[in-house]
Amino acid sequence: MTYPEALKYLDSLINYEKKDKYNYKESFKLSRMEALAEDLGDPQLDVKSIHVAGTKGKGSVSAITHSILKSQGFNAGLYTSPHLENFRERIRLNDSLISEKDVVNLVERIKPVIDGNAGSKPSFFEVYTALAYLYFSEKKADLVVYETGLGGRLDATNVLKPLVCAITPISYEHTDKLGKTLGEIAFEKAGIIKKGSVCVTAMQEKEALDVISSVCEQRGAKLMKVGKDISFEEVSCDDKGSVFNVSGSFGKYNGLECGLLGPHQIANAVLSIGIIEALKFFGIKISEEAIRIGIKTAVWPGRLEVVSKRPFVVLDGAQNRASAKTLAGAVKKIFKYEKLRLVLGISKDKDIKGILEELMPISDSMIVTKSKLVERAADPAGIRAMTGRSEGIITTSGVDEAMDTALSQAGEGDLILVTGSLFVVGEARQRYANIKR
Repeated sequence: MTYPEALKYLDSLINYEKKDKYNYKESFKLSRMEALAEDLGDPQLDVKSIHVAGTKGKGSVSAITHSILKSQGFNAGLYTSPHLENFRERIRLNDSLISEKDVVNLVERIKPVIDGNAGSKPSFFEVYTALAYLYFSEKKADLVVYETGLGGRLDATNVLKPLVCAITPISYEHTDKLGKTLGEIAFEKAGIIKKGSVCVTAMQEKEALDVISSVCEQRGAKLMKVGKDISFEEVSCDDKGSVFNVSGSFGKYNGLECGLLGPHQIANAVLSIGIIEALKFFGIKISEEAIRIGIKTAVWPGRLEVVSKRPFVVLDGAQNRASAKTLAGAVKKIFKYEKLRLVLGISKDKDIKGILEELMPISDSMIVTKSKLVERAADPAGIRAMTGRSEGIITTSGVDEAMDTALSQAGEGDLILVTGSLFVVGEARQRYANIKR
């Protein structure tokens, strides 16, 4: 099998990341993933793991935590989704993406198991998650950080038995699948909490925190809370990064520097410190130096990422109202610009109206577009109609056209903000080949 053939096989599997409508509870079967993992020898149990769920910031928390583990010298893995440009981005060992050769070898191992099973075929995400389990087992990783895909309780990553699980801030997302209330959504996220693990949670709304606390109590998991067990204060925050102080359960860390932009990344870094401190309950000690270096050097593309200057071109995958609000506040706080040119593309199943209400007030003009990669991308004309405005809003058929239009409009002192969907961000990012990957 060649690498293109492996890709073709993986692409033949149903991919819920790109589909428009489906029944979440019927389509996501944890029993199917449990059976697949068992047929492969349960490789996910060979390596110590950390499991991260939540609505906002779970990718950033995963990336920062992974960076700290690398800085300590661990053979550290990272599994995230979705990808921006190349799906090999989803599986990393230390600083390297999984190789094309390893993808081929692992697909060749998994395919006969799938083809020989009379049950329903697993999805793209389930197979690629199983591929990650095999990869990290074979590479003898010391610790792997896994980001959940959708929800948590029924997610393919939930066959893990993590030492530490973490829950980032919970807000309204995928309400047609995860639930209409914060409590219902929190129940799905808290599904990753396992007996005997330590759960570290970001600051949450009371409704969500009550659910997380209840699940921890029911399952005998120790709960650590940012805001109570771990506190922090911001010292400074600008377009170069941020400085902050943390008082943790096991120590104080003053003058920490975070290279990821925005005050929300301070909160994400604090949650990562909570995860690192929780590892001490399992005899895993990580130095203050590794924490400092890991936070300072963490890289997480497509999140308030500056890919060009004069004009600024900033990419951020804000996909719900809460994330859009955080993004708007961060842009106003850390960047200085004359006019903001918004390039926006959103999926149909997102809170389009809520995202518009947060981003339109900071925008001087708007270019609406759509990703060519997903069938659930919202129609640009429909998004424009939802704004209730006709002036200052341009619709385009694709991301390349949208970027050409934005760059032709922008002066050197302006800022082009590309957001709404990670698929749109990924397509826009391909234009900037010289950025750190």
